[in-house]
Amino acid sequence: STMRTTDPLHSSTDVTEEKEKLRLKQEVGLISGVSLIAGTMIGSGIFMSPEWVLHHMGNPASSLLIWAACGLLAMFGALSYAELGTIIKESGGEYIYILRIFGSFPAFLFAYTSVILVRPAGLAAVCLSFAEYAIAPFYPGCSSPQVAVKCTAAACILILTIINCLNVRLATSVMNIFTAAKLLALLVIVVGGLVLLAKGQTQSFQNGFQGTTAGIGAVGVAFYQGLWSYDGWNNLNYVTEELKVPEVTLPRALMIAIPLVTCLYLLVNVSYLAAMTPSELLSSGAVAVTWGDKVLGSWAWLISLSVALSTFGSSNGTFFSGGRVCYIAAREGHMPDILSMAHVRRLTPSPALLFTSAMSLIMIISGSFTSIVNFFSFMAWLFYGMTISGLLYLKIKKPELPRSYKVPIIIPIIVLMAAVYLVLAPIIDQPQMEILYIVLFIFSGIIFYFPLVRFKYHPRFLQRVTLHLQLLLEVAPTARDAN
Repeated sequence: STMRTTDPLHSSTDVTEEKEKLRLKQEVGLISGVSLIAGTMIGSGIFMSPEWVLHHMGNPASSLLIWAACGLLAMFGALSYAELGTIIKESGGEYIYILRIFGSFPAFLFAYTSVILVRPAGLAAVCLSFAEYAIAPFYPGCSSPQVAVKCTAAACILILTIINCLNVRLATSVMNIFTAAKLLALLVIVVGGLVLLAKGQTQSFQNGFQGTTAGIGAVGVAFYQGLWSYDGWNNLNYVTEELKVPEVTLPRALMIAIPLVTCLYLLVNVSYLAAMTPSELLSSGAVAVTWGDKVLGSWAWLISLSVALSTFGSSNGTFFSGGRVCYIAAREGHMPDILSMAHVRRLTPSPALLFTSAMSLIMIISGSFTSIVNFFSFMAWLFYGMTISGLLYLKIKKPELPRSYKVPIIIPIIVLMAAVYLVLAPIIDQPQMEILYIVLFIFSGIIFYFPLVRFKYHPRFLQRVTLHLQLLLEVAPTARDAN
């Protein structure tokens, strides 16, 4: 562990006693767990990605196959993570698994990339799509000005920061309410689609496989767009220490949430295709809004409102778990000490949340939705593959480790093969300079790792800054969970 500053709020004699008491609360039960997974997964993706999956696959039937395959892959990945979560009962998701299995250096590279780039990029993409839908009604018949979109997205991040810094229970309550709202919106789309199918609007599905794209790169990019909609399947592993009875809650929440989301996504896609021809779907900027205009008529504004609520709820889930990675990495000495501290009264990891918020605001200023999604997916699957290979290592080399849940070995093997394909296919098919920049960024972590982590060089001024920030933010070091 890195050098700790003295807790300025207590005398040295009771610091140890206080650290015993100061930890994040176990506030997340089964319903909140299902809401965290489903609520984060159902975000902007299902309202933004269908046209891109269809564009890359070339026809409705093969695009539906991609959606089903993405759901299956998310389920397999989540079940593999459930076993990891019952062996290593610590928060932090991929970071803590890579650290415990492969050691400090690869874990640092993951934390460095995730905290500075991947998590803020994911949050920025969801908040940008929230802003697009939230302000669309104010600019009827024309596209919204970029300044207005980016300012709304920034406001969304600031509101989320306040909610999550105030109280864990408040953040989970917001998640539960917005999950209910977005499930209702998706059910409206599903029912509308079933009514259209009953009336015989099936022309989109005739000759469904005509003109299928066969390139490995195109299929890989279609998977990226589809999997973006499923991203969040691993979110519960970031908050393991905050789960009530994690060995039961973790696998159970996954088995309820992911099949539910997969069925909804397939039915929603069928509904889009029942209401629109493939060419109409491809030319639509916001698929759900076009669907609303065609099916609901004067009630179409309901869809815009629902999508805005849905993306806000999803960004809350992304923010809730993203701040935890930063917090756990700091607790292990891989990030500045201040980020591992929690508020002494509210017991929320507020410094980590504030840092995640600041990085996301920078992303919003500089990026666009589709570029952020492709770059996010490449990096995410690189680290998912690494984590799954860690599970295979534990299954083969350490079968004696106690685990309350076991996944058949074939499942992580399938996920690992999919991860390798998703990382390599776009590089082989259409090499892009952006991917080289990403790889260079990941390895630029070496510059920081050796002096600051390996050789524990801590400049004096950093310790003074940490002390002042502790006093300003009213935070103190936290104890690791007994698990």
